[in-house]
Amino acid sequence: MSEKSFATSLSCIDGRVQLPMINWIKEKYLVDYVDTITAPGIDKVISDNDVQSIKKSVMISVSNHKSSHIVISGHFGCAGNPVSDEEHFAQIKKSVEVVNSWNLNVDVIGVWIDENFVPNLL
Repeated sequence: MSEKSFATSLSCIDGRVQLPMINWIKEKYLVDYVDTITAPGIDKVISDNDVQSIKKSVMISVSNHKSSHIVISGHFGCAGNPVSDEEHFAQIKKSVEVVNSWNLNVDVIGVWIDENFVPNLL
């Protein structure tokens, strides 16, 4: 039996974004499973470097599941981080920098989930 592949999604708790994000990641990166780590307005949380519990979860995903990609997303209409789309874009890009600084040797990607709940690579 071949080993199953994983990626990791760092996304908002908003239930509207979970399936679109998981499906997008599985299709784009051809992985079998997506570990999902959530927090309200996660792009702001990470960009503000408030990452202790998030980092612990990411380390488990990368170490134990050999996750090959980490996808950080923000989304339209976020109640946990009610800022402009442009501010979300900046926070997502900063979050990618923060997670890259952990030197996990995986691809870290930023994604914006638009008003139609369609993920778009930043």
